[in-house]
Amino acid sequence: MSQIYGNGVALTEKVLDYLWQRQTVSLNNVANVDTPGFKSQYITFEEELSHRISQANKMKKAPRQTMYEAIHSTRSRLNTTWDESSRLDGNNVDMDQEQVEIVRAAYEYQFMLSSFSSDMARLKNAAKAF
Repeated sequence: MSQIYGNGVALTEKVLDYLWQRQTVSLNNVANVDTPGFKSQYITFEEELSHRISQANKMKKAPRQTMYEAIHSTRSRLNTTWDESSRLDGNNVDMDQEQVEIVRAAYEYQFMLSSFSSDMARLKNAAKAF
């Protein structure tokens, strides 16, 4: 479907996947808040996506296909916070930060779904004109 509607749909799909993963990782951190020695984790995605898109913009061949490949080849990266720990048991989960991340990811996910729904409604209305 992404090929039919362009790279916007592909990008939306990738961002929704990333936001889902980010929320899952934050929920895992919260679930392990009382586990001694547990180190919090986080997901990175934006930097790699930005780099791949800028590289695709520099390519001379079929820009739409190159951008599509750049979007789909981007992978999120799971990172572990090893250095920080303010507790005696070695656990470094910050519940306040995790709750903020969960809410932020939920709002961003909802915004992306709403945006995608609006785009599809506009396409549907445009198709009705023909």
